[in-house]
Amino acid sequence: MSPATLPAPSPADLLAWYDRHARTLPWRVGPKAGRNGTRPDPYRVWLSEVMLQQTTVTAVKPYFETFTRNWPTVADLAAAPDEAVLAAWAGLGYYSRARNLIACARAVAFDHGGVFPDSEAGLRALPGIGAYTAAAIAAIAFDRPAAVVDGNVERVLARVFAVETPLPAAKRDIGRLQASLTPAGRPGDYAQAMMDLGATICTPKRPACVLCPWQACCAAHAAGTETLYPVRPARAAKPERGGAAFVAVRADGAVLLARRPERGLLGGMTGVPGTEWAADFDPDRALAAAPFIAAWTRVPAPVVHVFTHFRLTLDIWTAPLPAATRPPEGFWWSAPEALSGEALPSVMKKAITAAMPEAFRPAPRKGRRA
Repeated sequence: MSPATLPAPSPADLLAWYDRHARTLPWRVGPKAGRNGTRPDPYRVWLSEVMLQQTTVTAVKPYFETFTRNWPTVADLAAAPDEAVLAAWAGLGYYSRARNLIACARAVAFDHGGVFPDSEAGLRALPGIGAYTAAAIAAIAFDRPAAVVDGNVERVLARVFAVETPLPAAKRDIGRLQASLTPAGRPGDYAQAMMDLGATICTPKRPACVLCPWQACCAAHAAGTETLYPVRPARAAKPERGGAAFVAVRADGAVLLARRPERGLLGGMTGVPGTEWAADFDPDRALAAAPFIAAWTRVPAPVVHVFTHFRLTLDIWTAPLPAATRPPEGFWWSAPEALSGEALPSVMKKAITAAMPEAFRPAPRKGRRA
């Protein structure tokens, strides 16, 4: 059945569903509180939206709670040392977002008096805020009728309207559909309702269509083809790169670390020394890049880490050193108890764990004395 022969999706029906089934999230003002006049905090909306890009709600919650506990306002975040923010971000991935987060907080604090702009155009002018994030903040924090389109919204509308154009080429058409549906009243709740519908009902596999407020108007459901949408082109295999990482460990358990260059992948984060990551990496020449001469031995199993644009296979070399060994210039020794607080991205934690399996395991609780 074509979309033309079905009833049009009703934003009012979706909002009624959202009023009953909205997810409780730490950055969200629920529909009941919103009707009572409570407005979302633009800082919390912005922070959550930046964190949620390419990441799940479950993964983001503890990071969001850490950030808002350490830096309750945008002014607090703007005043924080870069290293502290990067360390708190470690593990969320896409580290350029962390650097943009710092730049944006400082722009709001110093150039806008600590107040976020309330329009899409004003928000787009801030560092690191693109079209989606600007629309989301404008709608959710300021109730502007902005068309908010994330992956959940794409999936819902691709199914409701049976959009045959594959993503990402379909993004423009889906954006127009979302703009035509976004109501003048409660646009922020509508945007969040669409996100919740995609996250909880219109899921990628086994959508719960019987519970969907838009079941009757969904072209894909009428045809029994829900899981065929959104249409996606065949995935190309990720390019392969290789490299080596050197985990030097002193007798007292300290690990040699350095800060990576500001520019480039994982820029500004902390890591162990290593080679460049390249498609033509030659493992037989890896030791030439070691930070110093030592009794380096290669860990039997390499570390494999998948980035957005390539798959990395990292050979891990480790060397024991005396406790009194001084670090080379530009490096430092991180004590075992300090490692978890370093701004180590996931791939670096994997490298250290390959050489030191106990590195990031929590210390056992001490038993109570009788």
